[in-house]
Amino acid sequence: MEQTARRPARRSRAAVLAVVAAVALGAAGCDAVGGSPAPSGTAAEKKRPSPKPTPVWDTSPESVAAVGDSITRGFDACAVLTDCPDVSWATGGSEEVDSLAVRLLGRAGAAERSWNYSVTGARMADLPEQMARAVVRRPELVAVMAGANDACRETTSAMTPVDDFRADFQEAMRTLREALPKAQVYVASVPNLKRLWSQGRTNPLGKQVWKLGICPSMLGDADAMDAAATLRRETVQDRVEDYNEVLEEVCAKDRRCRFDGGAVYEYRFGTDELSRWDWFHPSIEGQAELAGIAYRTVTAKQP
Repeated sequence: MEQTARRPARRSRAAVLAVVAAVALGAAGCDAVGGSPAPSGTAAEKKRPSPKPTPVWDTSPESVAAVGDSITRGFDACAVLTDCPDVSWATGGSEEVDSLAVRLLGRAGAAERSWNYSVTGARMADLPEQMARAVVRRPELVAVMAGANDACRETTSAMTPVDDFRADFQEAMRTLREALPKAQVYVASVPNLKRLWSQGRTNPLGKQVWKLGICPSMLGDADAMDAAATLRRETVQDRVEDYNEVLEEVCAKDRRCRFDGGAVYEYRFGTDELSRWDWFHPSIEGQAELAGIAYRTVTAKQP
């Protein structure tokens, strides 16, 4: 009876020893092959810095090309009915303007590595051809300002339809992307044409100049305040806002495109920022303001 009572105790102790030995051997086996990797979330793992992702947008591109219309050519900023690209907000070398290219590249760099392919009178339909010329230079940044001439027509019915405006802008972007997949694009909003009317109409000479045919859809019959004139101006203003929506939407689909968020449209310029010859195009002061808006947009950090 005494032997029978002791056997289970010996078996129990033997089982415990076997488990302890197995655990010890298991641990020794891991050490023998260099140890198992540290569990996820350990202090050692947390000390290792994670690699920083490369930003999609470069705030300091090394070359700039500009496309667009008379505003980007500096038309009527220096002399009557004359382009003045030296004061262009995008690529000009004027110290009074301090253009986007000068701010990004320095004056010497801007002279060597910035190009202006904008054309006075151009509409959005002309942008694909301008873009095709620009990509030959392989710029790292393309500055775009177009659309005012699409709204500034003889009549409101002659304004560029929104769908055509969208198609032309998309074609210009495809032209760029096929040649330069990594080039960046800054897109300025179309200026507030109704504000141009409200500011310029205070100048008698300006109203006389407008009669020569400057943006008749908005500026024609500048003093008329009847229902038809009011409706005409509102129709133009609505179309400009539609154009800006298109610019924003198309740009948003391209990870290397930045729209100015409506900054040019919303800028509350006065007569000092308007040409003394036509009270429509930007003066040298106005060009400097456009350059500042562009520079702030291009150099803004990614959210």
